[in-house]
Amino acid sequence: MCRKGIVIIMLMQLFLIGVFTYKEETPQVVVTGQEKTLGIVTSVSSRQRVIDYGTLTREVLPYDMTAEEYEMLLRIVEAEAGGEDMEGKILVCNVVLNRVESDKFPDTVEEVIFQKNGKVTQFSPVADGRYYTVEVSEDTIEAVNRALDGEDLSQGALYFAARSGANPNSMRWFDTHLTFLFKHGGHEFFF
Repeated sequence: MCRKGIVIIMLMQLFLIGVFTYKEETPQVVVTGQEKTLGIVTSVSSRQRVIDYGTLTREVLPYDMTAEEYEMLLRIVEAEAGGEDMEGKILVCNVVLNRVESDKFPDTVEEVIFQKNGKVTQFSPVADGRYYTVEVSEDTIEAVNRALDGEDLSQGALYFAARSGANPNSMRWFDTHLTFLFKHGGHEFFF
């Protein structure tokens, strides 16, 4: 499959999961040979009619991220909070986004998710491989989209931990170096 075909498929998948919304516009059409470009989406004319797509748009977000980073955000939320309720998923997403906005952490979703402190990763699913094997649920997609649309339940939390599954020494660091904010589901949230 050609690159343009892959791009169209990726954009349509992002549209279907709610990353983009369809907005009727009068796109500028550039005709080159048998190809028509409509905004950022391409449709190819042939003897058989191919559906022309309008321009796919996304509301302006406070977070600048690539489609790959959006997928990374979905994966880390699923891996960290797959068993949590909607609020628990939104909270985990909020923490990642809070870190992106904080001067104490890297500036991109990708860098935050894969950040290491020495040899220790910040998110255990990256270390143990769960991040790479999760199947993202519809609830996680909804939670991430709600967080990206501005729903913030985190009270500014920059850290969370599941005390029941954490190393006692790690939890001691949380308890002595951070400010406890609240508990939700299986996670405790800190600033």
